[in-house]
Amino acid sequence: MKKLILFLLLAALPAAARAAVGCDLNDPDRDVARLFPGSTGYKTRYLSIKGEGGQPLLERVEKRLGDRFKGLYETMDVPYTLYDIYRGKEIIGRIHGVNQKGEYGGIQVFLALENTGAIKAFYIQKLTSRAAKDLRSQKFGAQFEGLALKDFEGYQPGKPASPPLRLEAPAKAGKDFQAVLRAVKKNLILMDEFVFSKKEK
Repeated sequence: MKKLILFLLLAALPAAARAAVGCDLNDPDRDVARLFPGSTGYKTRYLSIKGEGGQPLLERVEKRLGDRFKGLYETMDVPYTLYDIYRGKEIIGRIHGVNQKGEYGGIQVFLALENTGAIKAFYIQKLTSRAAKDLRSQKFGAQFEGLALKDFEGYQPGKPASPPLRLEAPAKAGKDFQAVLRAVKKNLILMDEFVFSKKEK
């Protein structure tokens, strides 16, 4: 009965409200301090593909990703939360997360990024998986440190990672390993479109 009521409540929402599924840090004060020791604060920005370029941007992101956007997590009006990390008045890095459909539910993958676009830290906030403990482990996350978008350019979502990506999948991860890789590549592409490529112009 509860499931029926929840379904009816969701169905009553406007389409835009149902479609826009964002990705925020549960505790940004804690996470910023943990991921950027020595930072003095952060500012939060909300961006979307619709607001930053619309259909042409969506098509460009999909082409770079090598896969189509689909489902509630990947509509044009999904709000992406970007945390600009400061030391004094200087931006020393950024934190950005994306939602990704996993085998058993949604996965929230956050990246702490250097100003160069390289990954400083990898963080899974939400995950339902048989390999949740291993995918959240320091050993697994450390594999992403230092990688950047150029390292993922040859990666095709859904296919095994090939050099220069040398990432070891946890034994029970299955499809969730591929989902995490897709989320990381998507995250890096969005950050390049939203931030890093704009800085070069």
